[in-house]
This record gives sequence, C-alpha cells and structure tokens, in this order.
Amino acid sequence: MNTELIVFILYLFFMLGIGIYFYMKTRSGGEKEYFLGGRKMGPWVSALSAGASDMSAWVLMGLPGSIYFYGIGKVWIAIGLAIGYTLSWIFEAKRLRRYSIAAKDSITIPQYLTNRFLSQSKVMQVICAVIFLVAYTLYAASSIKACSTLFTKVLGLEAQWGMLIAAAVIISYTFLGGFSAVCWTDFFQGMLMLGALLIAPIFALGVVNAGESTATITQDGYWNLITNWKDIASGLGWGLGYFGMPHIIIRFMSVRSDKDIKRSATIGISWTILILGFAVAAGIIGRMIAANPDYPNLVFATKKEAENVFIQMVHYIFPPAISGILLSAILAASMSTADSQLLASASAFASDVYKPIIRKNKVNDREMFWIGRLVVVVIALVALFIALNPDSGTIMDLVENAWGVFGAAFGPVILLSLFWRRLTFKGAAAGIVIGAAVDILWLIFMGYTELYEIVPGFIMGFAAALIFSWLDKAPDQEVTALFDKVASKQEI
Repeated sequence: MNTELIVFILYLFFMLGIGIYFYMKTRSGGEKEYFLGGRKMGPWVSALSAGASDMSAWVLMGLPGSIYFYGIGKVWIAIGLAIGYTLSWIFEAKRLRRYSIAAKDSITIPQYLTNRFLSQSKVMQVICAVIFLVAYTLYAASSIKACSTLFTKVLGLEAQWGMLIAAAVIISYTFLGGFSAVCWTDFFQGMLMLGALLIAPIFALGVVNAGESTATITQDGYWNLITNWKDIASGLGWGLGYFGMPHIIIRFMSVRSDKDIKRSATIGISWTILILGFAVAAGIIGRMIAANPDYPNLVFATKKEAENVFIQMVHYIFPPAISGILLSAILAASMSTADSQLLASASAFASDVYKPIIRKNKVNDREMFWIGRLVVVVIALVALFIALNPDSGTIMDLVENAWGVFGAAFGPVILLSLFWRRLTFKGAAAGIVIGAAVDILWLIFMGYTELYEIVPGFIMGFAAALIFSWLDKAPDQEVTALFDKVASKQEI
C-alpha cells in the first residue's frame, strides 16, 4: 500500500506540474488560448485527448463491471461506441473544424451553433449553456466518485477524503492551464490507460484455470451475445452520443490544420478500439478468475460491487509498484474526462452567457480568464456534492445519463448543421430542446422499458430539427453561401 501511495502521489504531482507549466506559458493569452489552445494541437495530442476525455473511469470500471455482472451481451455498448467514434472522426471532424473557423472563428459549440446561422440571437447559447452545466456536473460527479472508489479500495482512505483529493487536483490543473493543460494531461493519461488495459488482462489471464472457469460461466448463459433487441439497440445507441459530445468534438475544432485531421483520426480510432476491446476482456477475465476459489475478492454480488473488478484484479495479482502504476490509469481516466467537462462548462458560461449577455461584450481578456476559472471551481464543487451523496447511483449510471442528454440534444443538430443546407436557427434550437427533453422524460417515465433513452431522444431531436426547419422560412443567402464555402475545398 505504501508503494502504491507513493506512485499515486508522484502521478498527481506530475499532473499539477503540467497545469503550472501551461499557466506560466499562456497566462497572457486570451479566451481562445484558454478555451481552445489557440487551435495549435498536433495530431497525437488532439487524437489521444479526444479519446481520453471520452473514456472516463467507466471504461476501466463501469464497462468491465457490466461485462462481468451481466455477461457478453453488454459488448454491444463497446461495439456501438467503436462505430460511433469512427464515424465521427471520418465524417464530422474535418467539416466541423472548417465550419467553426468560417463561422466567425467560433471557439465553443454554442458559439458555432449561433454563428453557423449568422444570428445575433443569444437564445441558442443560453440553451446550450444550461444543458452543459447540468449534464457536465453529473458527468464530473461520476469521475470524482471513481477516484473515491480507487482511494478507498486501494489505500483505505475514507470515501469523502478520496473525493476531496481528486477534486482538488482536477480543479488545480484545469484552473491553471486551461485547454492546453487539459489536452497534454489527457495525452499522457491516454497512454497510461492504454498501457494498463493492455497489460492487466493479459497477465491476469495467466492465473485462470480456463477450462473449469469457462464451463462455470457457460452454465448461467454468460456467453449469450444475442439477448434481446433492446440490449442491442441500447448498446449501439451509445455510439450516437459521439456526434454531439461537446468535450470530444471540441477537439476536432482545435486541430492545427485540415491535413492533421486524417492522421489524428487514424491514431484516435485505433486507440479507442484497443481500449474498448481490452476493457471487455478485463470484464470477461475477471469473471473467469472469480470462478477460481483462490481469488474470493473477485466475487461480486451486485452491479455496483462489480465495478471494482479491474481494481481487484490488478491489486491482487501484481506487486505494489506495478499495481500502483496500473491503478493510476483509473485516476487518469477519471481526471482526463472531468477536466474536459469542467473546461467545456466554463467556456459555455464565460464565452456564451457572461460575455455577450451579462457584460454585453464589455469585458477584457483578463476578466474572461478569471471568470472561466471561477466557473471551473463552482461546477467542480457541485459535482463533488453530488458524488458525496450515497444515493447518486453507480459510475455507469451517472455517465449513461449525462451521455444520453448530450447525444440526444446535440448529435442530430451538429450533423444537420454540417451536412444540410436547409437547416434553420429555429430548427436547430427546437432539435436541441426536444432531443434533450425526450431523453430526460424517457428516462423518468419509460425507464422500465430498458431501452436506452438516447435512442428515442436522438430520433425525436433529429425529427424536430427537420420539421421546424421546413416550417420556417429558408435560410438567408449569406447563410447558404457560408455553407457552400465550407462544403467546397477552398482554403478557409
């Protein structure tokens, strides 16, 4: 435990060091530097940052736990995510980067969705900011809770102390270094996550008596890939979230050039497929080890307990120095997502509400710099309060809820904004509101159907954007001219 603690402390200081470095480097920069890194991210950093900001602790805890507890039928989640992530890089990344620059050099998703229509209305930005603040707070709470679980299981700390330590470190380097610090910490954390998921399951497999363990699992239908249509639709539905996940697609906008998009896509897609594949393997191998009586600590009776399968597998199979490094991947996964969510929320409020509405654009770079930092702290504290509530649900539950809201609200509208010339401002606003509303209402009133709420939410959001656009008057000539310019291959 002492060795693991030392490894954790060194890792946390390394993350803080990155934040301090970028604070010193960018403190004289403006909001574009703080919230988008000045659009100077290279392909490796942008690709791994996009992946790491997506793959929070659920990929090391929630997903392996679901595979462990429910069976191989949950692999449809990984399949859906792999397909959705691949398609978002191929069809969305380059076009969104070009459009965000052409649309008044937008640096946030709400800004892009307003400037896409050359609108002076602030309605879109306010709607987006509200959804951002609510959903990202839930999302960040899941990451803080994951850190708490790790500190409790491995180091024996009280859950509350684990959450406080995690929140303090995440706030510190996000507060200091902004987007550049977030991307570079995500880069290192993404490499660590991949290494842990490559090493742990492979070595753990060596302790399995494969014949007896596989036979035991087969008896309870563990290997049934095809369960029912709702499991398949819900699993594949996870992939829809990628088209509208702000903290992921903002990475597309930050890439240095169009030429780097293709390289970033190759790196990012490869990384994600490997991560998802080995996360599934971790759940399966953990269940196989649990059939061995020599490893009672890998026997879990509930879904919430099963989320500890990766922690217990690493903790009881590897020596402390190695386990400390591998378990730091959970800290990496949690922090790499939480920091991105805090920054996206801060940018939504500071750039899209505070600057244009509260201050009427009478604000300098220094003031924007500190307002963004203040919002980071406030949202993190609210997320910490949610995580401290023992009835807030599992890590996977919190991620699932936040992911569904974002995917249903923004996915259809972002896609239509990039590829449909006839989309109007009112249609986009209606798509966002109705998509989010259907997602939330389905969760509350139709949750018993066991169909993931993102599926009906995405469908209704898409339909609403189409219908309200057709009922609205056609976009102005300047708006369609901007669309045609982006669709062409001319330099922007």
